[in-house]
Amino acid sequence: MPLGRRRNRIDRSLRERGVPPEPQIREREVMATLGPWDEADAPEDRLERVDLGALRIPAIPGMELRLEVNPEQQVIGATLVLGDSTLSVAVFAAPRAGGVWDDVRGEIARTASGQGGSLKEAEGPFGPELAGTVTAMAQGAGQGGKPAPVKLPARFLGVDGPRWFLRGTVIGPAGAGGEAARAVEDAFQQIVVVRGTSPMPVREPLPLTLPPQAQQQLAEQGGEPPQA
Repeated sequence: MPLGRRRNRIDRSLRERGVPPEPQIREREVMATLGPWDEADAPEDRLERVDLGALRIPAIPGMELRLEVNPEQQVIGATLVLGDSTLSVAVFAAPRAGGVWDDVRGEIARTASGQGGSLKEAEGPFGPELAGTVTAMAQGAGQGGKPAPVKLPARFLGVDGPRWFLRGTVIGPAGAGGEAARAVEDAFQQIVVVRGTSPMPVREPLPLTLPPQAQQQLAEQGGEPPQA
């Protein structure tokens, strides 16, 4: 791009005259104090967090943490439950330059629409998000107590961090925003991401692990997903 080449010429000219170029400030550094956090800029707030490897989830009173575990006892999902609302979180590898949330939003909206839901872009506390309804199968919602599709309030949150992307899926009353959403938003904001240094393909899930106490609980439950 012409602007990029011109900027390079200016920087080179300044260096030749002994003048240091103007420092470049990354957007993430400006927003680093807002949360969710990268491990490098996480606050020393003494808030207890459950260590899941790539994610450190806040341990909030009254909020239950449910982990989805595959047969190999690997964590493949994490969900925070508060009353009738849930917040499911997932974290992925992202490129060094730029994020993926702009593209992912469109994909999520199209998928929800194809399944009978309706999501529209809105501005939320973490930037652009999706809000509306999604379709889910509910037990006992049909005739004779059979499962039937129902529409639920939903929000999809996304944050592009340094080489990672964090997605939050809010279902239930908190998905409609307002007072019910505050506790869920606070929980999402206090998450810490541990990206690690290993190269990974873009959008590949970052590895999650069970904390030692949860591994013991899993063994005692005979392989049932633990709850924290």
